[in-house]
Amino acid sequence: MLPTFTQLASLAAASETVWKYFLDGGNFMWPLLACLVLGITTIFFKLITLRRNSIIPADLQKEVSAIESCIENGKIESLLKKFDQGETALARLSAVAVHNRGKSQTDISDAVQTAARHEVLQLNAGMAALDVVITVAPLLGLLGTASGLAFLFAKLGETGDMSNTQVITQGIAIALNTTIFGLAITVPCVIAQTFFNRRIESYTTELELLLSKLVHVCQKVTPRS
Repeated sequence: MLPTFTQLASLAAASETVWKYFLDGGNFMWPLLACLVLGITTIFFKLITLRRNSIIPADLQKEVSAIESCIENGKIESLLKKFDQGETALARLSAVAVHNRGKSQTDISDAVQTAARHEVLQLNAGMAALDVVITVAPLLGLLGTASGLAFLFAKLGETGDMSNTQVITQGIAIALNTTIFGLAITVPCVIAQTFFNRRIESYTTELELLLSKLVHVCQKVTPRS
């Protein structure tokens, strides 16, 4: 259904209001806009990279959990092929454990932990950008407000007219635009950061449990198995 003329007019008016609000905020609105773009881009990036299918797919998780049954039933070859393809974090770490099979549990665990550190770094990729946005956006907002208030009071000092309360309150309201914009950017980024950190922690815990069982199995299997 095509939008009506009234709806288009309302949308244009809303866009004009937002643009005026942005321009009234002053020069500090531009770095805040950069923070907004960075925050949105990072959130979408993490939503894509932290999908369960790319970290711990359900089918591979079940097979790793039942790896002893796979060995007994002679179905281990298909599972080893999935490990070697290395399409997910679980597959890559499992491949490390399998390639070190027959060694002591300590040696296998050390090899897996070394590879796991790299995987954890990949899971946390982009989180530093969210940290920057969360730290910088509110500070830029406060800085913009402080500079706006300083400019307002400097102008009032030059004119010497402090009786016009309407001008003063309007100037203060405009100066607060950057603080509002900065906090509006920060709040969803904080929520996203908490969500992603929780998801990463959940993934690392699941990987640790699965790999500890796999390491125990690989310790008992000879290199030719």
